[in-house]
Amino acid sequence: MIPLLKKQRKPAGNQAPLSIAVADDVEAIRELVRVWLESMGHSVVTASSGRELLRLVKERMFDLVITDIVMPDGDGWEAILAINRIRPDIRILAISGGGAKMPPDACLRMARGVGADVVLKKPFNRPEFIEAFARATGR
Repeated sequence: MIPLLKKQRKPAGNQAPLSIAVADDVEAIRELVRVWLESMGHSVVTASSGRELLRLVKERMFDLVITDIVMPDGDGWEAILAINRIRPDIRILAISGGGAKMPPDACLRMARGVGADVVLKKPFNRPEFIEAFARATGR
């Protein structure tokens, strides 16, 4: 099957496209968020772990990082702390469905506590995601 290439739309008004990193260990979530953001005209790279996300943040500049909290190879809390230390100007949107020993609300409270600008509980739909994205970016 040949994948369909979608033309990226430019952001509304005079707003420049944002550079965004998305980290989640669930491929389907990473890809869904990537498609939503690219359909809005933004440039997106993805990572499957907190460790991979930190490597990307050290290599290039991003306007926004969207990170899951519970991931097997470097969690979102560690990533948020490190990002705020090395690139404090990057806005952070934390997403979580919780973990085996912690409900999502507790995960997200901790994410806010370590420096996430905006949090969003999984599962979420597109309107909920777009609203959280707008709060995180001021758009």
